[in-house]
Amino acid sequence: MKKKNEHKIDENINSDGTQQESKMLGSSKNPLLLFLRHRPNPSRVPTFFLLLRYLTTTTINGGKPSKDDYFAAIHHISNIVRRDIYMERTLNKMRISVNSELVYRVLRSCSTSATEALRFFNWAQTHHPSYHPTTVECEELVRTLARTKKYEFMWKILNQMHTHHNLSVSPDTLCFIVEEYGRHGLVDQAVEIFNQAPKIFNCKQTVNLYNSLLFALCEVKLFHGAYALIRRMIRKGVVPDKRTYSILVNAWCSAGKFREAQQFLEEMSKKGFNPPVRGRDLLVEGLLNAGYVESAKEMVKKMIKEGFVPDVSTFNSLLEAISKHGEVEFCIDLYREVCILGLVPDINTYKVLIPGVSKVGRIDEAFRLLHDSIEDGHKPFPSLYAPIIKGMCKNGQFDDALCFFSEMKVKGHPPNRPVYTMLITMCGRGGRFVEAANYLMEMTELGLTPISRCFDLVTDGLKNCGKHDLAKKIEQLEVSLRGV
Repeated sequence: MKKKNEHKIDENINSDGTQQESKMLGSSKNPLLLFLRHRPNPSRVPTFFLLLRYLTTTTINGGKPSKDDYFAAIHHISNIVRRDIYMERTLNKMRISVNSELVYRVLRSCSTSATEALRFFNWAQTHHPSYHPTTVECEELVRTLARTKKYEFMWKILNQMHTHHNLSVSPDTLCFIVEEYGRHGLVDQAVEIFNQAPKIFNCKQTVNLYNSLLFALCEVKLFHGAYALIRRMIRKGVVPDKRTYSILVNAWCSAGKFREAQQFLEEMSKKGFNPPVRGRDLLVEGLLNAGYVESAKEMVKKMIKEGFVPDVSTFNSLLEAISKHGEVEFCIDLYREVCILGLVPDINTYKVLIPGVSKVGRIDEAFRLLHDSIEDGHKPFPSLYAPIIKGMCKNGQFDDALCFFSEMKVKGHPPNRPVYTMLITMCGRGGRFVEAANYLMEMTELGLTPISRCFDLVTDGLKNCGKHDLAKKIEQLEVSLRGV
C-alpha cells in the first residue's frame, strides 16, 4: 500500500508540473528564455527536462526555438556530462531526443573531459536505438581521446567506426592523431599509423600526412629522420608545400640551429624545390616562432638594406611580435621604410599598428595610419577606430574623441557593443556621466544590451553629481531591459 501511495504522489507531482508548464508556455511569448534564465528547482527537474525535450525535438508556439535557447540547453547538458557523477541516470530523466547534431555539440563542448565524453557517447548509443553515429561526432570523440592520451579507447572507437557503422576516418583526423602522438613523444606510433594509412585506413600518403609525420619527428628533435622523410617524399613524387618548409625551419630555429635551417633551404633550392614563399621570410618566421625577436629584427633590417621587401604576412608577424615588446617606434620606422620599397600593407598591418601606437599615446601617428588604410580602400571598422578613441580619452581629449566617434558612425562601420562599453567606461572615468548616459541610451536604441557594470557606473556617477532624475531614468531603463 505504501508503494502505491508513493506512486500516486509521483504522478500528482508530474501532472502538476505538466499543467504549470503548459500554463507557462501559453502565457509567455518566449518561455524558454524566461525559464532558462533561472536555475531549475531540484524538485521540479522533470519539468525542466521536458522543456529541453521541446527544445530539441519540436517547436513551441508554432515557431522554432531561438539560437540562444538551443545553446543554453546544450550548455546545460554539457554541464551534466562534465560534472554529474550519475550522468546516465540524470540524462535518462531528461527524456530528450538524441540526434547527431546534439551529440556532436555536446562532445565538442566536453573536449577537455575525455572520459565523460566517452560515457555520454556510449549512453547515446545504448539508450537510443534510433540514433546512429556519423563520422562527424565519431571523429570529434577520437580527437578528444587522442588529445588527452586515451589511446586505448581511441582505437576502440576507430575499430567501432569501421566494423559496426561502416564509417571511414577522414585524412584530417588521421593527420591530427599523428601530430598528437608526436606532441606526446610517441613517434613510433606516429610512424606506424603513417605506414599503415593506405592499407588499414584506405588513406593516401598525401603532403598533409607527410607534414604531420614531419611535425611529429621534429617535436622530438629527430632531424635526421625528418630529412630522410623529405627525401622519401621527393622520391614518391609528393611536392613539398609551405608547411613542409615551415615545420623544419621552425624546428631548427627552436633548437638554436639557424645555420642548419639556411643550409636546408639552400639544399632544397639546388634540387629544384623552392618554397612557395621566399626562404628569408621562412627564416624570419622561424626566428619569431622560436622567440628570437632581436635576430628576426636584424635579419629584416639586412633585407631592407639590400633592397628586399619581406612578404606582407611575415612583416605583419614581425610587427606583432615587436609591438608586444613595446617597441612601437621601431614598428613605425620599419613600416615607412618597407612602404617606400614597395610593400603594400593589408588590413592586418593596420590592425597591429593602430592599436599599438594609440596605446602609447601617439594619436597623430594613429590618425596617419587610419588615413593610409582609408586610402588603401579599407572602410574603418570598430577594432581600428576604437583604440584611437580610447587613446584620446586617456590623454583627456574627450571633446575630440566624441567628435571623432560621431564621424566614424557615419563614415565607418557601425560601432558594436565593446566600443560602446569602452566609451561609456572612459566617459565615466573622466567624470562625463551625462555623455555616458546618452551613449547608454543610444546603445539600447540600436538593440545592443549594455553590461551591468555600465549601468552601475552611470547611475552612481549621476547620483554623485546631483543628476538624480537622469539616474532614475537609467535605472528604469535597466529594469525594462532585464526584467528585474
